[in-house]
Amino acid sequence: MGRPRKALLDRERIGATALELVDETGDFSVPEVARRLGVQTASVYHHVDGRAGVIELLRERVTDAIDSGTLAGVDWDVALENWARSYRAAFAAHPRTIPMLMTAPVRAPGVLAQYETVAGLLLAAGFAPPLVLPIVTGLDNIVLGSALDMSAPDTMWEVSEGTAVPRLAAAQAVTGAARADQAFDLTLAGFLGHCRELLRTGPAHAP
Repeated sequence: MGRPRKALLDRERIGATALELVDETGDFSVPEVARRLGVQTASVYHHVDGRAGVIELLRERVTDAIDSGTLAGVDWDVALENWARSYRAAFAAHPRTIPMLMTAPVRAPGVLAQYETVAGLLLAAGFAPPLVLPIVTGLDNIVLGSALDMSAPDTMWEVSEGTAVPRLAAAQAVTGAARADQAFDLTLAGFLGHCRELLRTGPAHAP
């Protein structure tokens, strides 16, 4: 019998299967990935460094949808805004990965390369090195928090009969389904505006 043209197992299939499980249930285990692929758990470990390795495959698959081209050829603030919007859309498609990926160190080379570009943009713009990671982390928090919010119900405040919150109820009634998008736009604009102010008022330094 000839050898199969395609390997039964590879990192791409492991990552895709783990992502399917997380999208369905919010979590995965290496034995579950193996069962869905029809292989032994030990076979998965031949391709990845345990659970942490699978998490990085998840990160790679989700972030592949981010348009890194948004970081090129424009001013730093425009680049960050465009990148943030693409970044948000990528994670909004897989919101259940967010808690897992936010609490695991980033090791995937392709993802690290995007952060390296962002760090370079900030340094070239004039931000001092101690401010680079706080800005990057702040942007992460805005993007990933908003991506998770996009999977929440349109009506987040359930006002039952007899509950005396008329101003909240009125505000919710006129906001509509665009609440998450409006909140993201507002928060991102405020964040970038503050960063611009740091540069305008003098040397950008860590507080």
